[in-house]
This record gives sequence, C-alpha cells and structure tokens, in this order.
Amino acid sequence: MARLTFWSFYVQSLYLIFGQSVYSVYGTIRYSIPEELQKGTIVGNIAKDLGLDVRQLSVRKFRIVTEKHKQYLDVNFENGLLFVEEKIDREQLCEPIFACVLTLEAVTEKPFNLYHIDVEIIDINDNPPAFQKGEIRFEIPEVASPGARFPLQKAHDPDSSSNSVHTYRLSQNDFFALELQNNSDQIITPELILQKALDREQQATHRLTLTAIDGGSPSKSGSTQVMISVSDINDNAPVFDENVYQVVIPENAKKGSLIAKVNAIDLDEGINGEIVYSFSDDTGDKIRKLFSINPEKGEIRVNEMIDFEEMENYEMTVQAKDRGAAGIPSYCKVLVKVTDVNDNAPKIMINSVHAPIPEDAPRGTLVAILKVTDRDSKQRQEVYCHVSKDVPFKLDSSLSNYYTVVTDGVIDREKVPEYNTTITCTDTGNPPLSTKKTIPVQILDVNDNVPRFTQPSFTMYVTENNAMGASIGFLSAVDPDSNENGRLSYSILDSSVHGVPVSAFVFVDSNSGVMFAQQKFDYEQLHDLRLSAQVMDNGSPPLSSNVTVNVIIVDQNDNAPVILSPLANQGSAAEETMPRSADPGYLVIKVTATDADSGQNAHLFYQLGQPTDESLFTVASESGEVWTIRRFDTKDSLKQKIVILVRDNGKPSLSSTISINLSLLETDHASASDVVALRNSEFWAHGARVYLIISFGIISFVFLVAIVILAIKVHKGAHEDHGDCCSSQILFCAVRRESLRGVQKASADIPIPINYQDVHERAPFPQTVRYGGCPTSNSVAKDFTLLKLHAPLESTITVKDGSLLIDHTAKEPFSTVKETIQTHQPYFGELYSLLKSRDAYWRLVYFMLIILMYPASGIIRYSIPEEGETGAFVGDIAKDLGLYTGELSSPKFRIRSANGKQYVGVNLKTGMLYVK
Repeated sequence: MARLTFWSFYVQSLYLIFGQSVYSVYGTIRYSIPEELQKGTIVGNIAKDLGLDVRQLSVRKFRIVTEKHKQYLDVNFENGLLFVEEKIDREQLCEPIFACVLTLEAVTEKPFNLYHIDVEIIDINDNPPAFQKGEIRFEIPEVASPGARFPLQKAHDPDSSSNSVHTYRLSQNDFFALELQNNSDQIITPELILQKALDREQQATHRLTLTAIDGGSPSKSGSTQVMISVSDINDNAPVFDENVYQVVIPENAKKGSLIAKVNAIDLDEGINGEIVYSFSDDTGDKIRKLFSINPEKGEIRVNEMIDFEEMENYEMTVQAKDRGAAGIPSYCKVLVKVTDVNDNAPKIMINSVHAPIPEDAPRGTLVAILKVTDRDSKQRQEVYCHVSKDVPFKLDSSLSNYYTVVTDGVIDREKVPEYNTTITCTDTGNPPLSTKKTIPVQILDVNDNVPRFTQPSFTMYVTENNAMGASIGFLSAVDPDSNENGRLSYSILDSSVHGVPVSAFVFVDSNSGVMFAQQKFDYEQLHDLRLSAQVMDNGSPPLSSNVTVNVIIVDQNDNAPVILSPLANQGSAAEETMPRSADPGYLVIKVTATDADSGQNAHLFYQLGQPTDESLFTVASESGEVWTIRRFDTKDSLKQKIVILVRDNGKPSLSSTISINLSLLETDHASASDVVALRNSEFWAHGARVYLIISFGIISFVFLVAIVILAIKVHKGAHEDHGDCCSSQILFCAVRRESLRGVQKASADIPIPINYQDVHERAPFPQTVRYGGCPTSNSVAKDFTLLKLHAPLESTITVKDGSLLIDHTAKEPFSTVKETIQTHQPYFGELYSLLKSRDAYWRLVYFMLIILMYPASGIIRYSIPEEGETGAFVGDIAKDLGLYTGELSSPKFRIRSANGKQYVGVNLKTGMLYVK
C-alpha cells in the first residue's frame, strides 16, 4: 500500500509540473501530460484556451477528431474541460526513441473552424529494463588474448529518453571487465573485455551477472546471467571483409529479395575454418521476422514486406563463427536504409455530412467536410482532389488537408432525387495512386412545380334522369413534387348556370377527382354544363392550375309525342268532315305532333290504329297526312273513326294516339266546304291579294276597251258562231272530267293496296293538261295548276295543295320547275289566235283567265350547297312571296316535299327558310 501511494503521488506530481503548460504555436494548442493518467483526469480548459463560449460548444457541434482508432481524450460540453477518456500507454502509442505527441483536431461549425491540438505524452519510468534471454551462454577459447572483446546482449526498456537503459553493471570477478559502447542512435551496447588470460584447467566456467539500470528516478533495473565456458585452442577467429555493411532497399522489395551478402575468412583449417553465419543474440524479433540470413553463404534476404511508413532504418549484427571447438565468433554490422515508394493511396475521411439539402439551396451551400491524408513521404504527400463532373457540387480547400463539398449548380429533385457524389483524390507519386469516396446526398423537395391536368379540357357525359350522387367522370392531374408538395386536392371554382350555383349541379371528390351529380339532369331544360375545376397541391405556398370541364347531358327517351293538331274537344275525339264523293287520294286531315326529346328520340312515325278501316284510309308515316285510298260506297258508314298512333324512334319507343271522328257529307255540302276552303286558302294571302287588286284594275280597263270594240263589231253584224266553254281549244271541262278529283290535294307518296279494284284506270294523260275557268259545281279557284306529265299515273299518287310539286320517285318524273314555267308559253299563242278570231267575247274571257292564273303559278328558285348544316339560312321566303310574317300562321303556311323527307322548314315568326 505504501508503494502504491508513492506511485500515485509521483504521477500527480508530474501532472502538476507538466500538465498545465499550454502554449500556442502557429495556431496550434499544445498540452503536455504524463502517461498512465486515470480516466477523467482533466487535461485543460480547451474552451477557454480556444476562446470559445462554453454554451456554444454543443450548438456549433464541437468535436475532437483523431487519426487514432481510440478516442483517448474528450471534452465536457458543460464546462469546456478536456479530460482523459482512456488511459494512455506511451509505449504502445509511440516509438521509444521519438517524442510522443498525440495530434488532434478540434472542429466547430456555423462557422466552420479548425484548431490543431498537440498533446505531448510524457514518459514515466513505469517499465524496468529486461533482457531477451534470462541467461547468456558463450565460449571463449583459453588462448584468447587479454583485451579480447565480446559483445553482450542489450537490455530493452520500453521507456524513452532518460527512463530507458542508462548503464550496465557487471558482477565482481578477476578475468572480465565491462565496457559500454554508444552507437549513432545513442544506444548503449555492453561489451565484455578479457583482462587476463584464461586457464581452462584452473577454471573451465565463469558465471557473471549483468545488470541493466535505467535513468529513471527512482531507477529500475533488470539482470541476466552470463555463462562463459572456456574452450580448447582454436586460435583464429573469422575476419569479416567489412565491419559495417550499408544497404539501401525500396520498401516494396519482394519477398526473398537479396539485400546484402556478408563474408568472413577463417585462417584455420578443416572444421575450425568452416564459418557459420547468424544474427547475433541481441538481434530483435522484428528484424528476425523481416530478414533472414543463410548460415552457409551469409546472404541476407527479405522475409516479409517492408513498410517505410513504419520504420526507415534497420540495424542488425551478424555473427561469423567457425565450426571448430571453442570457435571464436566475429561480428559485423549491417545497416539497412529503406527508401519510400508510392505504395499508399490517399485516405479520405468524412468528418461531417449535411444532408439532405433542399433543391433550392443557393450556390456554396455546405454539403460535407472531408479530411485527406497520405502516409507516404512528404515528397509524395501532395494530393489533388476533385468531384465527379455529373453532379452540381464542387470542392473547396481552405485549410490544410481539409476540403468542403459545396453546391455549384441548379438542383432539381424531380430530375435527380439523390446524388452519389464521388470524391477522387490522387497523389503525386510515380505511378500516382488515387482513392475514391462516394457520398450519398439526398435532395429535399420544395414546392416548385405547379400541378398539371392530364388533358387541356375534360368532357363528361351523363344521361338525363340520372341518379343523384352518380359518378359522371373524373379529373386527373400530376405533380412531380413529392410528399405533401405532390398531394393534390381537386375543387370546382364558383360560378353559376342560369343564376344557379354550379355546386348545385355537380361536386368533385377532393382526393380522387371523381365528379358526382348533385341532382337529376333534364336534357329538355339543360343541354350542357360548362364549369372550371382547380387542382391544388399541399405545398407551402400551395400551387394550383385550372381546367375547363364540359358536362354533356345525353338525351333519354323520356317524353312521349304530343299531338298538336287536330285538337280534340275536351279530351274526346277530334271532329272532321269530308265529301262522300271524294276521289281516292283525297287529303282527309294532317296530324301534327312534336316530341320534346332530340335526335332519334324525337323522330316521329305515324301509323293507323284500330279500329280504323285500312281499306279506306292510309297515313304517310313521315308527315302524318291521312288520305283516302278508294271511293266511298253506299255500304260505307257516314261516320268513320280514324285512330292515328304517333310513336318516336327511341328505345324503348313511346307513343301517343288520337281518335278522329270523320263525318261524310253529300256533294252539296262538299261544295260549300270547298267554298270555305277557298276563303281560307293560302292563295288569298296578303301578297296574292295585292297582285289580284292590280290585276283586276288592269282587267277593268281592258274590259272597258273590249266592250267598246265589241259594240263596234256587233254593230257591223259579225256572224261567227260562239264556242262553248268546253271547246277543243280550251279543253277545260273535258279534261276536268277525265282527271282524278283528289289529285289537286295530294302532298305525299301514298301506297295504295294492289288488290283495290276502284283505282282509276291508268289511261295516259295528255302531254299538257290545262285547267281553265269554266264554272262547275266542283271547281275551286285554288286548283289552278299546270302539270306536264310524261307517263301514266303509278300506284303512288302525288298530290299538291296550292303549290307546284315535283315527284322524284316516279319512273317518269314530272318536268322540272323550269319546265313548269315553260308550260305557260302555249297560252300566249292561244291568246293571240283567239284575239284574231271573231268571237271577241270569249277572247276577252280567256284573256282574263290567263291574267288571273299567271300569278298563282309563280316559281321561286333558291340555290344552296349540299351538306348544309342544320339551321343554315336559305332565303326570306315570306318577303319573296309578298307575305307578312304575322299572317304566316293564320293560313297555315307550310312547306311540303315530294319524297317524304322534310329537308327545309320555315320560321313562322321571321319568315326565313332554313335547312331542317
């Protein structure tokens, strides 16, 4: 216990003497402490010595960096004291012949600073000298002359400087003395000197004690036994060619390489002249491990790889001894100098990595801190480093051996989310060696990308009468940002449709973009819906973009046809009359219906329903016109019921029906009905009346002139016969009687049953048929029509009402409109011939009829291109006919086509003709 107390006191005293010496040399803080200090022993106040605030140590990430594997020292962040973290053994840390300095670096950040710290480890005398062998044996021939020298084994003391071996002491004897030799490294080598001749017969063995004493205070010592055997005469010792051999080898010398060859000569003969080479007993184990010697040839070769960075010089002692009895050994020294080669690549150590970094980081942002070292000699320690070219980073070197990786370009996480930055460091050796170090640098996303819709606009279709909450489509957008910056939210911008907020019609799921209907849509009220949608990310600040969404309402066949005419009386059947004597093809009535749907759902078809007599009536499926097929017989009832079914072309088809009670009138009643029809005819429209007034004015004037002329002629006693109304020149009554009565009123193609027997015989009409003005009971003014037929009447009867009709379905069609106009030319020839006749009265009557008929046969011609769009303007037909727009609906103005398709229509409010 007393010895332990003294040792502790000794260590603490050394600490008080050396531990407080702090000085700064060229920016380096230096401490001196003895070895073997206990863990936790304070070295110094490093915070104060570096001028740092203790409170900032943790914030600035203060740390101690060492190249050693062990962390011998550390810092207390609470008080800034540098303390021993692990006990330091100087003999393990440093070579005994050099000053032992532990080199540290203190690093701080924000801003980045580097401090060099040298901690000198002071040796204490904690190791006694020790010999490699506990007993040294060798032989000395008895003929050895006084003064002969015999090297002894050196003692080894791991302590350094004054604490290492200081002297040797030999035990008292009469034959030998001890002499100490210092080599170039100031290492003491003991040599045994023979003081007087030996006599083997008197004393064959000498036992001595060799003691090694170090220079510590107190000193320590170690001893070994020296056993000397006196041998018989072998009086010639081997002699080396040189006492000292100097060899220079590179550190990369291959295993087995010959580095030196020693040679010694022994003048003795026989076995006493055979020399055996070996390393001396004091050769260390490290040298014996690195080198080997051939005992017969004296060749020294490399056993293992030599490292210049571990040791530059090696010294070994070679012994040459003959094989004779009591051979006297000789010794020489071999000095091996190792030259450096560039066998160490630079070493890259990463001290700090500041990752991830934001993609909008400015140039010069710190990414990592590196330290680069090279163990080769100073001539090869110059290192050049660079960063790979495909990354937006560069290297800055502001301190020795230290590099900082900083940003040097635009960083876009959406293009490259992570960079594997490779640092390459190359030394200046020959050949140069390099080292690569890869630093993964992750890029932190910022909200720098506006979300984009996948389409410039979205069109969605929803069928009317949809279920509330039904999905009608979805919006899709992309945002290359990540996490919250790439999380999208959809919404509909505030707007209104017909004064109603758009949110009342549709809404969108903010997460999925799916759009849902908020109500049932009705195509008849709303055809489409145009709105604006927005997508917004969840970044800070958020970014957004807009898109137009068109919601198209698809029509559904949900409206049955509505019959507009004829109107039923208080929900009962409609009433209609017609003459019993009507010819086949007589237009009984026209059923007009409409459908609120559109497209095929509004395309209407008409057909007869039960109990309609299908042998009497037929209906045009497209126009709804009801015609007679045959004449009425006496057996036919005077009360007929016609049921018309109107259906649309939707799926499923919807329909409506109307019942018509038809009353058959006798001929007198029919004439009265025709008179009424004449009064309501379109012929008496406003424009026609204007023309007639002018015509009657002209006729009155001509009539007066004719009367005067007639009076003169009568006075002269003209004797020509008067022709009657039905003369061959006029051909009015005869032709009238031969024509079909219903021809003047047909307006559509009417299929007539083949088995019907009452169809008018197919006698060919004359080339020109003219209806004149002979008064008969069945004649009507509106029947003034000129037809030019080229073929017999077929089973399809084409009839017109008050206007010229061209049937394109007949095998031999009627002449064109232009031809119809040309049919008036014969009238002027006839007029000329009549005026030359003697019957002035009839000439005058015929002239008046021509004037009355000519306005009713006018032709209006329009030209339009094919494929015209629906609703395209054709012409102002009301103006061209001389009609007022307000009067179009009163005479039931309408357009009819011969082929059953209604290509054009009239706007009754404006009088415009348009493509239907």
